[in-house]
Amino acid sequence: MKKPFVTLEQLQAITEQYPTPFHLYDEKGIRENARRLYQAFSWNPGYREFFAVKATPNPQILKILREEGCGVDCSSLCELMMSDRCGFRGEEIMFSSNDTPAEEFALAGKLGATINLDDITHIDFLKDTIGYIPKRISCRYNPGGTFTLGESEEGFQVMDNPGGRQVRHDPGAADPGFPPAEGAGGGGVRHPRLPGL
Repeated sequence: MKKPFVTLEQLQAITEQYPTPFHLYDEKGIRENARRLYQAFSWNPGYREFFAVKATPNPQILKILREEGCGVDCSSLCELMMSDRCGFRGEEIMFSSNDTPAEEFALAGKLGATINLDDITHIDFLKDTIGYIPKRISCRYNPGGTFTLGESEEGFQVMDNPGGRQVRHDPGAADPGFPPAEGAGGGGVRHPRLPGL
């Protein structure tokens, strides 16, 4: 059984001073968990945890996590702005979003965030928006195949076959940082800018 970080008496005293409802966070527990996470991945030099701002968009929590070495994963303009105000810089910010407006890519570029493209179709839009492709960038990659978690109560599959699309690069081009797709035949998806990323 999980032990609460405050006693009933402490909670009663807090509610006498502060109106309810409110959120009460365990700073000591947050710091200890972050340190345990980093210890677990200490075998991987340079490892950084990126906390999803949307999970707890609280500036005080974000500042604590930054002090513990975490970065932030932002998915909106507001989250980018909050992370900037909390002191996160450059490589400490990952920007991952869907259906991204130009102004969000522009701010992510200005902040020096690592931009994580939702798919390869965003490459040209990003370049048109900020005027360049950053040297450090990532792109969600789906190797194809079928991944299922079963059916929902409504009878539809929670995850399905993404169409088996595969991204391949020209073997004569610069190394994109991942091996060419295996067994893709001629059916893989190619993008002219991908090999240079």
